[in-house]
Amino acid sequence: MSVLFTFPGQGAQKPGMLHTLPDHPETARTLAEASAALSRDVLALDSEDALRSTVAVQLGLLVAGVATARVLAAHEAAPKMVAGLSIGAWPAAVTAGVLAFSDAVRLVELRGRLMEDAYPSGYGMTAIGGLTRQQLEPLVARVHGPGSEVYLANLNAPRQVVIAGAGAALDAVAALALGQGAQRAERLAVPVPSHCELLDEQARTLACAMDQVALERPRIAWISSSLARALFDGRRIGADLAANMARPVLWADTVRHAWERGARLAVEMPSGSVLTKLTAPAFPDGVAISCEGTRLDSLVAAVRQAGNA
Repeated sequence: MSVLFTFPGQGAQKPGMLHTLPDHPETARTLAEASAALSRDVLALDSEDALRSTVAVQLGLLVAGVATARVLAAHEAAPKMVAGLSIGAWPAAVTAGVLAFSDAVRLVELRGRLMEDAYPSGYGMTAIGGLTRQQLEPLVARVHGPGSEVYLANLNAPRQVVIAGAGAALDAVAALALGQGAQRAERLAVPVPSHCELLDEQARTLACAMDQVALERPRIAWISSSLARALFDGRRIGADLAANMARPVLWADTVRHAWERGARLAVEMPSGSVLTKLTAPAFPDGVAISCEGTRLDSLVAAVRQAGNA
């Protein structure tokens, strides 16, 4: 039985998320390294006001994911594979040993700034529940056009799809979806149009920056949520990390791939439990749990037991 660590994407952030990390030397080390790489105190990034910034959100999720994975590893509770949704792919790559944490901090800061500068307002993402991709595609096609850009972005579950684009276009698709039987249409706390071609130019800029850092072969399986398969070459992973802001997320297929590779315990890193809820149905003979709300000793015991099974 294998253990999968999952790392959430933007929208999972919460005020105080860095201040509530485990009181542990590995947490302190991670916070210190991040602050040094940023030349400012990373703990200033998790206030309610700070988290209005895409840059702060993405850095916060990176730091929280790496710190928690390090704490668990220090207790001999490490995964055999990792996967992350959107920005979550970056702490997953650090945990797998693909790139240095300090490099990830600097690149994620650039990633967030590129996205935020390109779309400071008027754009975002909406989650639609209750319709399949096939049912939603024609509704998106009816609305999409010049000045009304909207795209399928995250295929999170068979009947949970996230769309990205201009605010008015998101609202128009949401109204059509609810009229066609969707159970909900909820605007997410993501103020940029992630995972669609609107971010192609920004992804190319980030790829140039990625070329300047060292990338290693992963020590454990790193599963791309853009391709829904494991990658084992450092440069290919780097290219995937740079491009993922402009590519749809195939989360349901990614989790299925992890299950097919033997994962039976999925542990979600902070913050939140969104991925746990999405992953559980794909693990019919396994378990999905989140770090949030679970005692550290319980997490360690669960990972060790699954790893030894």
